[in-house]
Amino acid sequence: MKINATDEYGIRILMRIAKSDSNEGLSISQLSEAEGLSNSYVAKITRSLRKHGLINSFRGHKGGYVLARPADKITINDAIRALGGVLYNTSFCNNHPGQNRLCTNSTDCSIRSLWRVVQASLDKILDQITLSDLLQPEKEANNIFKQIYEETVSHSSHLKGLSI
Repeated sequence: MKINATDEYGIRILMRIAKSDSNEGLSISQLSEAEGLSNSYVAKITRSLRKHGLINSFRGHKGGYVLARPADKITINDAIRALGGVLYNTSFCNNHPGQNRLCTNSTDCSIRSLWRVVQASLDKILDQITLSDLLQPEKEANNIFKQIYEETVSHSSHLKGLSI
């Protein structure tokens, strides 16, 4: 999985909003200043997060962005999907047929099976990690992530339990 800048900044923006104790939320200019990003880039990211139901906005002079639900109810997978960062989706093969109209491997493709298993594994882990987990100090967060990983690996021996 390739994490891009939008994924990283989007999650960081969600964390800033979650940490804010302002009832009005944080404005685009406040988020831009705090993260060292342009207003237009923050506006693009917040638009996507709002469209996917992760944040709400308040208009007006004191308007800003707040979480749409508690931080422990927003998974990192929710955020990555809102920001467009999934590794593999089912339309991938249709978008990469080479010079042909259809992929030459469209009926028998072990590579497609590989990407499905990888995506399902990522989903299984990222669906367990919440924004609230990321708000913990690094050492505590690392322990949470390590435990989730170990539980996922021990319960998924030989890929059982993955919905592909």
